[in-house]
Amino acid sequence: MDAPAAEATSRFSDRILRFLKRVEHRVATTAREREAVYRMRYEAYIRNRLMEPRADGQLHDQLYDHAANAWITMTFIDGEFAATTRVHVAGNESAPLPALGVFADVIGPRLRAGRVIVESTRTAARLDFAGRFPELPYVTFRPAYLAAEHFDANYVIATARIEHLAFYRRVFHFAPWCEPRSYPGVTVKVACMGIDPRSVQDQTEARYPFFRSTQAEREALFGPLDQAADILSHASRGHHGFLARTNAPV
Repeated sequence: MDAPAAEATSRFSDRILRFLKRVEHRVATTAREREAVYRMRYEAYIRNRLMEPRADGQLHDQLYDHAANAWITMTFIDGEFAATTRVHVAGNESAPLPALGVFADVIGPRLRAGRVIVESTRTAARLDFAGRFPELPYVTFRPAYLAAEHFDANYVIATARIEHLAFYRRVFHFAPWCEPRSYPGVTVKVACMGIDPRSVQDQTEARYPFFRSTQAEREALFGPLDQAADILSHASRGHHGFLARTNAPV
């Protein structure tokens, strides 16, 4: 990176570090919070012509939203709900992972080898906030980044449409694991991308220090550190154990 580019990156990172003081991440736990998430997803997907209209105006995945290994995160700016992403953590093929149905040939072998995978899906933002805050895509992805460290993940994966691949490569060093494929429920093809977060953590956080976090911040989202292994164990038991976690809806 040349000096002008490095200086611009540094200024951008400093701006986001200041911006983080206005940001709060938390997990949607109540029916009202979840409905707000489902409506935000729907509005974003319809706006980007990624799905067909639905009568209820919500985008809700019964299997994946209610899984014990899923966290539906909400990002607030100055107390207002601005964006969301959903985080799944899996350590074998019996745990629900949205990308597994389409990309089983590339994800399955890693899970069978006992690797822990974090996946971020259903990312959405309010249009007015996205227009006002160019920092929003970075802070919206922070919960997935925090989950990778909290659960000591071997891989982080993302399924992204073609026009978003460059962002994941540039910011997080994601590499494509396969060519774009058709994906159920969306009108465009998506690619599966992945990284070994441990191998790029120092490089990523040196360039973008706003991705650093404290154990307290990670535990506020994902629970005490000593429960991480237990959560992965519950998730490995399959769909019948999904309501085991206390903040799962009933």
